Amino acid sequence: MINFPRSTFTWQIHPWTPDPYYKWAGGFVGKPGQVYHVRFDLDACCRLRDQQGRQVGEYFLGAPCHTEYTIADTNLFQIPSAEWRLAFSATHSLPLARRPSTEAEAAQATPLSRGFRDWQLNLRSFAGEKVLPEAASIARATLAGAALNARSCYTDRRTGLEVELEYPVNVMNLNVADGEFQVCTGPVLLPDLATWDGSTVQRVFLAHAAFSRFDRVEFLLRREVEAAPHERAWLDQPRGRDRLELADPAKQPPGYPPPRPWPTVFNETWELEGRNAVVEAVEA
Repeated sequence: MINFPRSTFTWQIHPWTPDPYYKWAGGFVGKPGQVYHVRFDLDACCRLRDQQGRQVGEYFLGAPCHTEYTIADTNLFQIPSAEWRLAFSATHSLPLARRPSTEAEAAQATPLSRGFRDWQLNLRSFAGEKVLPEAASIARATLAGAALNARSCYTDRRTGLEVELEYPVNVMNLNVADGEFQVCTGPVLLPDLATWDGSTVQRVFLAHAAFSRFDRVEFLLRREVEAAPHERAWLDQPRGRDRLELADPAKQPPGYPPPRPWPTVFNETWELEGRNAVVEAVEA
């Protein structure tokens, strides 16, 4: 059972070099040759197993931040801003879907070495665990303040792969008198198995999970949405530094200017047969 609040991913950038076009590329405001470290907690884990039960993939979702200028004295947040978070395996970073699952994207997993000089996954577990088999034990553990994780498993019909998600139960709803419970929490990451190439996926979905029984789970997937023109007038207006400011206004990259960040909504739902478990941490 993963101890998510104490599990971290740390990485160090390559020595910074100026972008050939943008003054604030990547949001870094330091000097050439400087490096910095980043550490974040983990929000969720996803494991893939083949039909023989062998694990063929393991992916993690990191805690988010909003795009910022690093490491600055003032004007820390980028406006317009967007959520940044990393989905990754032991070797690759995985693009988060911008579009619904019914639409393909030009997304591709990239080696961690491309963006990071070095990195370290510090995955910690609780001393033990206890699966809670019914609503009464779930209610007791919840009201006692126990640390709880959920595990949700389903099988992809096209590939035959089993997807197992593990994530902390951040929100639990209880009807103690009638023996009812409902987990409604997130975020989790769902693999886009339409992009599975036998070794990794090329895209993952950010989602929230909900279940009130042990044999069915629902996911709510995030996507980008285009704001109305009258909303973009203020949404796209920079304040302070402008992420798209050019080092030389006379030297523009191809396709300049790129689009500003789009807002996101949770809209698409997946309702799947599967197996759910609520697991209580056993402390040492």
